[in-house]
Amino acid sequence: MSLTELLPAIHALPRADKLRLMQILVAEIANEETVTLSTTDISHAIWTPYDAYDAAATLLQVLNEDQASVA
Repeated sequence: MSLTELLPAIHALPRADKLRLMQILVAEIANEETVTLSTTDISHAIWTPYDAYDAAATLLQVLNEDQASVA
């Protein structure tokens, strides 16, 4: 089956099925290239500005300085 024959069927799929198709294709290509994909079971630390009061104060200071230089 060619890509031109598949495209109408792919366009008709619901969004969730399209996303699943993408996952399957990426995994298949990665296997062909012997690329190790990360699993979704692993948690990663992500920085968040929550409780980053020093960062907020620095940002406010820079914004105030910028505003003063424009005025």
